[in-house]
Amino acid sequence: MTVTQFKGRLLSRTPGRNLGREENKNAMKASWSCSFLITYRRRLSFKNVIKCCSSISDEHNSDHISLNSSSIQKRLDSNDASELTDGILDSTTIPVTSPSRLQSVQTELMMLSLPAVAGQAIEPLAQLMETAFIGRLGAYQLASTAVSVSIFNIISKVFNIPLLSVATSFVAEDISKTRKEVASDESTERKFLPSVSTTLLLALAIGIFEGSAMYVGSALFINIMGLSSASPMYIPAQKFLSVRAIGAPAVVVYLAIQGIFRGFKDTKTPVLCLGLGNLSAVFLFPLLMYYYGLGVTGAAVATVLSQYIVAVLMIWHLNKRTVLLLPGIKNLQFGGYLKSGGFLLGRTLVSVMTITLSTSMAARLGPLAMAAHQICLQVWLSVSLLFDAQAGSGQALIASSFAKGEYARVKEITYCVLKTGLFTGVFIAVVHGAFFGSLATLFSRDKEVLRIIRSVMLIISSSLPITALACTFDGLHYGISDFSYTAFSMMVVGAVSSAFLLYAPSVIGLSGVWTGLALFMCLRTAAGFLRISSKNGPWFFLQEDVQKLKV
Repeated sequence: MTVTQFKGRLLSRTPGRNLGREENKNAMKASWSCSFLITYRRRLSFKNVIKCCSSISDEHNSDHISLNSSSIQKRLDSNDASELTDGILDSTTIPVTSPSRLQSVQTELMMLSLPAVAGQAIEPLAQLMETAFIGRLGAYQLASTAVSVSIFNIISKVFNIPLLSVATSFVAEDISKTRKEVASDESTERKFLPSVSTTLLLALAIGIFEGSAMYVGSALFINIMGLSSASPMYIPAQKFLSVRAIGAPAVVVYLAIQGIFRGFKDTKTPVLCLGLGNLSAVFLFPLLMYYYGLGVTGAAVATVLSQYIVAVLMIWHLNKRTVLLLPGIKNLQFGGYLKSGGFLLGRTLVSVMTITLSTSMAARLGPLAMAAHQICLQVWLSVSLLFDAQAGSGQALIASSFAKGEYARVKEITYCVLKTGLFTGVFIAVVHGAFFGSLATLFSRDKEVLRIIRSVMLIISSSLPITALACTFDGLHYGISDFSYTAFSMMVVGAVSSAFLLYAPSVIGLSGVWTGLALFMCLRTAAGFLRISSKNGPWFFLQEDVQKLKV
């Protein structure tokens, strides 16, 4: 008579954003055991084994225990209870990361990142196209629209980026919670997701608020930017901003829908919609500006029409993926959105203020230093869009797996995203250091401006890998909805960097400005690393050997 006992540990997590870290950890480490009493080896039957395993739920049995009747019966016929023991214990252990699984994560990350990068590039290209058409009208028209576009972009970035980031995480978690069985996120079945409806309602409300504020307060915003009513640029700038304000609701809505599609792990559809919408602007610009003689106002109307085309296309495609209904009060998730969005709003404000301070300090160094700084800053911000696109793809993957409690996969994705971000940063740094000195001549022919650019080029290039990691860490934290830490850490980082920016430029010139921005990114990276390496934070599972946890 032989008594054999099998013990394992259940890896589980109740999906949901409101579950505390300690509850997650306790649930993850919840224990269970099942015992088998084998009374007679040769008479041991498959039916008794199944009966004794009845404490295992069907879900866990189907998802994690890869046993079948033929394999178990074969082991029973072998009259070796230890062989049966090893088989069950081996089958209940989370498999060690294999090269094929790691390659799958890398492939999925790449398939999400490439369209996201293309989507990030479309908007700046559309603005450059608009600038090119307006530039043919004259210098005053170009300068006046530049002021208006700056106001529009600042307001949009402060309010819209937080909503996009929060929507990605919340929608990915909502999708995971609605799936009782592990299934592909590419399912064509339409579902009602409260997070989607909440996102769209918030986007519409924020868009109407932004548009109304810019339309009614256009004169005030123009004055804040330093244009007086006596300036010849004042009236064109005010008209342009008033017309562009009409497109604010469309911009907020389609940016929010981009976040929703990221939650679905779909970055191709937004690129298609953005491409078609901005392609329409190519035909509308000359038609309205020159044929109908609307000038600067025609450019603004063309941009607004293209924005609404993008919004309508995205809503149409989104309706194919999920049921778009006005949710009941109980299904709305305004509390979570406002809380998380409030944290990200504060974080975005600090980031914008720090970069704005760097521009202000560069302006105090004179027109030549300011010109050099503006060229470097625009290239630096454009490269940052590439890093943000990669971070957004990583966020979608992390949010989906984290909501399902798949900690082993989250660990794989985390390391893969960090390595990919670092590699991208190093590659861009090498390309920037090798070619930017020559490419700078496309922006300016002034020898002194080019000399100043070359003097800070080494600082900028060497900071790009750190910038890539800073953006990557943000995406990781967003993926597990750790918005509060990103906000508070950014406040500390922004305060330290701003103090340095206020002092250093007066001593070492423009190099001090870019050293301050490099410090800003280094501190953001350090804060992100400290968070994921902490055993007491939401990333506690990275410090434990999750491969030894048993189902």
